[in-house]
Amino acid sequence: MAPIKDHPQRYILSGELHARPFPAVAAPSSAVFLAIKQPEDSATRDRAADFAHLTQLLEHYGAPKPDPDATHYYGEMGRYSLKWEQHTEFVTYTVFKSEAGGKAFDAAEFDVFPDYWLDAAPGQRVTSIVLRVLPRPDTDKEVAGLLQNWFVHESLAVGSVLDDCAVVASDFRIDPAGHMRMAIFMNPSVGKQRIGRIVQRMCEIETYKAMSMLGFVQARTLGGPLTELDGKLGELMRDMCGSKARAEDTLHALLDVSVQLETMAAQSAFRFGATGAYEAIVNQRIQVLREARFRGRQGFGEFMMRRYEPAMRTVKSTEARLDTISARAVRAAELLRTRVDVERSAQNQAILESMDRRADLQLRLQHTVEGLSVVAVSYYAVSLAGYLLYPLQEVTGISKGMLTAMITVPVVGLVWWGLRRLRRKL
Repeated sequence: MAPIKDHPQRYILSGELHARPFPAVAAPSSAVFLAIKQPEDSATRDRAADFAHLTQLLEHYGAPKPDPDATHYYGEMGRYSLKWEQHTEFVTYTVFKSEAGGKAFDAAEFDVFPDYWLDAAPGQRVTSIVLRVLPRPDTDKEVAGLLQNWFVHESLAVGSVLDDCAVVASDFRIDPAGHMRMAIFMNPSVGKQRIGRIVQRMCEIETYKAMSMLGFVQARTLGGPLTELDGKLGELMRDMCGSKARAEDTLHALLDVSVQLETMAAQSAFRFGATGAYEAIVNQRIQVLREARFRGRQGFGEFMMRRYEPAMRTVKSTEARLDTISARAVRAAELLRTRVDVERSAQNQAILESMDRRADLQLRLQHTVEGLSVVAVSYYAVSLAGYLLYPLQEVTGISKGMLTAMITVPVVGLVWWGLRRLRRKL
């Protein structure tokens, strides 16, 4: 086969599809999960700071450092295993311990992350999870008893997943230590890779749920200003129906409203878009689990439908409301500009009519001036003609007055005819 030149990113992009393998987890075991997001007011995310924070944790345990360009890492960290992933907005740390002894959901399990390391985090905690993976008891009644002791009964979500390979449970509440609690009861026949996939799916459900709820915060923040701008826009549109306000003032006020709406849209566009993407991932991860009802309790899908979906609908409603009010402001501005254009056209028409009247008056005045000009020119012409005819007085015996009277009419006629002909030529 003839050689062909590869795209420079071909191998990198192909490797990206296989770069984040699922961890291999045995039962019993435990895991702690931490998601850190840099502050919202950061202009850009400092990936170097995230990598330096990871390196600091690995140095604490004497573990090997990853490649500087890595966006994920999996390796041994003393008696623990660490899985680190760098995402668009956040980074996640999952530490696995190959035993689950001691008190269930003990806050001391999170001590795997040193206090000084947590204090130096380049961001804020989005969520943290303490997760226990246990062999499934012989009876579902025993599972129910453990869940009754570990979780808040009112908000507990539990389901049998992957064709009854496991039972997963969480109440999605923050416990007194500040962490979410999750439990997975595995059938003995399930392999480590599949257990690892379930653990990762559970952590992803909580992480993307928490990230998508940031859009709900944004939606609640915009609720009050949107209501205020909607009322102001309604008042401006009512003023447009009458003649109380000047069109120019109303147009300036409409432009101010439009600018504020566009600013809100620009500031919330990324968060609302990210919320939609995160919501889709949450729903997809729950679908992948193929959960079935466990002892009549609500499952993860039902929990999200009752507790999570209303928040997401609020985000979508706020986004749609922002778009609707922005469109109304644009239409109102266009209508007002049309009204201003019509008023200006009427003013221009009035100006043209005024100019026509002035032109007519000017023409009449010109005719009057022309008449006076005929008289004036005729006066001087008669005088000149009289000087020419006075010598004939002695020959003809006609008096000066008679000669002047005889030439006045012909001279006036000639002057009128001459001025008229000259005006036509001009």
